Amino acid sequence: MVTSYEKVPVHIFDTPLQGSVFAAAQIAQIIREKQQAGLPCVLGLATGSTPITLYKELVRLHKQEGLSFANVITFNLDEYYPLEQEAVQSYWSFMHRNLFDHVDIPAANIHIPNGEWKQEDIKQHCLAYEAQIDALGGIDLQILGIGNNGHIGFNEPGSSIYSKTRLVNLENSTRIANSKDFQNISKVPRLAITMGISTILKARKIILMAWGFKAGIVARSVEGDVTEQVPASLLQQHNDCLFVIDAQAASELTRIKSPWMTGEVEWTPKMIRRAVINMALKLGKPVLSLTNHDYTENGLGDLLVEKGDAYEINLQVYYLLRDSITGWPGGKPNVVIPNHPERSAPYPKRSLIFSPHPDDDIISMGGTFMRLQDQGHEVHVAYQTSGNIAVTDEFVTRFLDFAVGFEELFGINSEKSKDIMQDARQYLAQKKPSQTDTSEIRQIKGLIRRCEAAATCRYVGLKEGQWHFQNLPFYETGTIQKNPMGEADVLLTMELLRKIQPQQVFCAGDLADPHGTHKVCLDVVFESLKRIKAEGDAWINDCWVWLYKGAWQEWDITEIEMAIPMSPDQVMKKRFGIFIHQSQKDMVPFQGSDSREFWQRAEERNSNTANLYAKLGLTQYAAMEAFVRWHF
Repeated sequence: MVTSYEKVPVHIFDTPLQGSVFAAAQIAQIIREKQQAGLPCVLGLATGSTPITLYKELVRLHKQEGLSFANVITFNLDEYYPLEQEAVQSYWSFMHRNLFDHVDIPAANIHIPNGEWKQEDIKQHCLAYEAQIDALGGIDLQILGIGNNGHIGFNEPGSSIYSKTRLVNLENSTRIANSKDFQNISKVPRLAITMGISTILKARKIILMAWGFKAGIVARSVEGDVTEQVPASLLQQHNDCLFVIDAQAASELTRIKSPWMTGEVEWTPKMIRRAVINMALKLGKPVLSLTNHDYTENGLGDLLVEKGDAYEINLQVYYLLRDSITGWPGGKPNVVIPNHPERSAPYPKRSLIFSPHPDDDIISMGGTFMRLQDQGHEVHVAYQTSGNIAVTDEFVTRFLDFAVGFEELFGINSEKSKDIMQDARQYLAQKKPSQTDTSEIRQIKGLIRRCEAAATCRYVGLKEGQWHFQNLPFYETGTIQKNPMGEADVLLTMELLRKIQPQQVFCAGDLADPHGTHKVCLDVVFESLKRIKAEGDAWINDCWVWLYKGAWQEWDITEIEMAIPMSPDQVMKKRFGIFIHQSQKDMVPFQGSDSREFWQRAEERNSNTANLYAKLGLTQYAAMEAFVRWHF
């Protein structure tokens, strides 16, 4: 029996932290072996969000377990071009901020391509970079991340396997994916200096790390054909390469997605549902039309042996799908429906929606939000962060103009507002990409987003006091990089939960980016609920938690436990609610290569969910919002 379709060794860990600890141990072992032999250890290092936890673990090993970097010589994969070295977005700054400033590596041992090199000199500098690596005998261990399009370093699809360190043009999809570090895609450099693929492949050992939403490209890289169109697939030709990934990044691997293809499985209801739904979608058949022949031809013969005729299995899966659909997200009153996703009582409920940013509520679950309100529940929204870094400078000056004009229109003394406006304009006119906003500008940007969020709540029908701005401290750094979850974040959330005592909690269940705002916000809610339960609050035993997804992806249909259908009119009403967030139109970076606006992504995602249900033989709706329950 085949156990794996993977052509590269893959180690899967439950969390990015566990994977990072493993990778750090590999690095530490090589460093110590070289130290004992009196030799330098040459490391190739990566940047981006993926290796942040790795570098934190290396710093911990240095400070707590005495791991010295005195014999370590590093070569970084890449750097944006042009970009000043001191810019907060530069990889020079990234490496010093996350690793080099916290360990004992000699400054002379650090090598990073320079975004300030003169363009006419870059070729010579790249040749010198290669020569430095060769003079040291090559790289002992190369750490890699992977882009959404399969790039390693900044070697975009189509890069030659023979390529060396050079200046490259960045694909638009890469610039969009990285625009989260620059606030706006227009500020992302169009060029970069990168090690070539041949340089990477010459390393004696390679560890590629991937977390979260990289599942699709990871599967193509380790199970697909070797092709320069997927640069990471070229690693299949290396004789000592290892992929270190978390559970979510592994979700598209055959042994995870279709384990019945690689070995024996336990046919739980959840596993049966996944297998049958995936087969039905693959064959383009409604669930109830699947035959014994379909099961046999698609690797599910063992399921037939264990569970019997296809007809009975089909019915089991069909009922699971049917029972997940409801127009009553707070439960249907005065009825007993055993398989309904939500309880009928109590009715009405107190529902608390946690929104990481000031627009996630309307974008991700706007239809459900409005339905809960229309059906008489007491709905509260907690905006966990200000979202101020996602407001452009142009909006600041626009609203300052309005503030001054408003005061002058009604005879109010506008001198103070004029001073603030003048100071803001002067600062913004000379602001560099590496600079953070002043405290006053951050406050104005936060106010803009609060006003939009409050307007959305009024649009849905909520009253004053039903929306809450938490401004969790972890977010308020003034920069793209946020602090980890802190005690203050948890205490603020526990206080709000105890004040409202909800019977329903909705929160963003995005685990895609382990360092992203949504993930930190989710961790804060989880920790708060766990502590409240441990402390014995009685109301928590009657509280259910539902997870929604963010703007860029939906739950897999095999996981959905509650699907809320929407009519065309409800879809349009949700769209108008998203439009209230004018500061977010046309300019907010999106995770991945999708440059559409939020409302477009939300509508397509919701309609796609409805279409999947219809393809499986259920009623065709215009759109659906989906949820998975979290048990604690």
